[in-house]
Amino acid sequence: MSFVQAFRTRSFEDVRRALLEREEIALVDVREEDPHARSHPLFAANLPLSRLELDAPVRLPRQAVPIVVFDSGEGLAERAARRLGELGYTDVALLEGGLQGWRAAGGELFQDVNVPSKAFGELVESVRHTPSLTAPQVQALLDHEADAVVLDARRFDEYHTMNIPGSISVPGAELVLRARQLAPNPATRIIVNCAGRTRSIIGAQSLINAGVPNPVAALRNGTIGWTLAGQALAHGSSRRFEPIVDDQLRLAAADSARTVADRAKVGRTSRDEARRWAGEAVRTVYRFDVRTPEEYEAGHVPGFRSAPGGQLVQETDMFAPVRGARVILADNDGVRANMTASWLAQMNIEVYVVDGLMAADFGEKGAAPAVRHAPTAPDADEITPAGLVTLLQSRGTAVLDFTSSANYVKRHIPGAWFVIRGELEKALHKLPDAQHFVVTCGSGELARFAAPDVAALTGKPVQVLSGGTTAWIEAGLPLESGETRMASGRIDRYRRPYEGTDNAREAMNAYLEWEYGLVAQLGRDGTHGFRVI
Repeated sequence: MSFVQAFRTRSFEDVRRALLEREEIALVDVREEDPHARSHPLFAANLPLSRLELDAPVRLPRQAVPIVVFDSGEGLAERAARRLGELGYTDVALLEGGLQGWRAAGGELFQDVNVPSKAFGELVESVRHTPSLTAPQVQALLDHEADAVVLDARRFDEYHTMNIPGSISVPGAELVLRARQLAPNPATRIIVNCAGRTRSIIGAQSLINAGVPNPVAALRNGTIGWTLAGQALAHGSSRRFEPIVDDQLRLAAADSARTVADRAKVGRTSRDEARRWAGEAVRTVYRFDVRTPEEYEAGHVPGFRSAPGGQLVQETDMFAPVRGARVILADNDGVRANMTASWLAQMNIEVYVVDGLMAADFGEKGAAPAVRHAPTAPDADEITPAGLVTLLQSRGTAVLDFTSSANYVKRHIPGAWFVIRGELEKALHKLPDAQHFVVTCGSGELARFAAPDVAALTGKPVQVLSGGTTAWIEAGLPLESGETRMASGRIDRYRRPYEGTDNAREAMNAYLEWEYGLVAQLGRDGTHGFRVI
């Protein structure tokens, strides 16, 4: 019996039925991000085969969740299905015919990443007619020192890279909580921007939905529109909101947010009920703290993961890829969880906000909680950075770096080869003959899972760099940068047309045209169940 025959398949019609009936299902594209971004079904989540051991336990927390995996004929899906089974997942199937089968059955295919959220944003604008101003209009307001404030709804690192001159970083979930303090005069015009369209639209409409009295508009087409208008962006800015909010303003924002959540039919729950739900094996449950990462690390409710609300709405497919799952949100102010939940509910997600939390409930500090069902990395023969220095003084050793291509290009061990684990067999043919391999990545964690693959394909001794490339860097050892030895192409990361500072005008225009067409695509697909209040 062939390996492919060992897995059952699910048809396009069956997957579509599950989506329409709000059954739990994880439709998983196991290709790298770049090919995923070129073509995939609307609710396909990208979990590359290369990182399944690290990503699946976090993003697919219930091992009995129905999973349907696919690729585009590269042979990755079968390998991923087997690996998921080894990780303890009990309901894994292949999509009948893969991506081509979806297309042949009449399924709609989408481009780019975070498409459910972006399509939803376009639907919101089309239904609510969210006010917007063009880049020249905003520039004119700023030039004439009008009573206006520009709030950037992206993550701070995106804002720091490039921003509208004079704007303030206020990531999306923070807008309703902080707008009244940033613009205390109701006559002050509030302009919300992002890089493209979605977070501008959702951010501006959040303020409108919450009844903020100021005139509100989105910057039409964000920093892309600003650039296409020939207007200069600022770089390296660090203007952020003040962390403390006046109590009276916070309470007013909380009342408004709760009203919006009730309109959207957001569910309510308690800390104990949320914990009980998470412990049951019958439903996939995601628990998210939607405050800032800094607040999360200072103290959070045990079992909740950090998912700043603006990014959660923007990246639902990344944070909660199981359609039909239950999502539970927490904050300490009654604003951010309710506003975030109001959007998730409109996106046809079963969402609840935890009520009644006290300061003592936020007692767990630090980074993310331990992952249930996280696999133990295979035992490995490790080598220290100093040992690798000695080893590289003689010929015959190849260093394979399984980090992201962006990290590799930024800095890597001199002589190391960049390899995507899912393409390892193909990559090995590009390497010179070696009698010994040392594998690494940023932390060494992924390298430990890759080491047995290298050993099986080469039959040669394989060691793992202890502590990964981070340990090499901390030891003060030499580094090099650039695309020096690329045994795999840079397909692990899709280059967004709106990120960075060197984007081609053609790509930016094409991206905007694509966004404009998303509402029509939603109509053709028909599986989304979105509603706009």
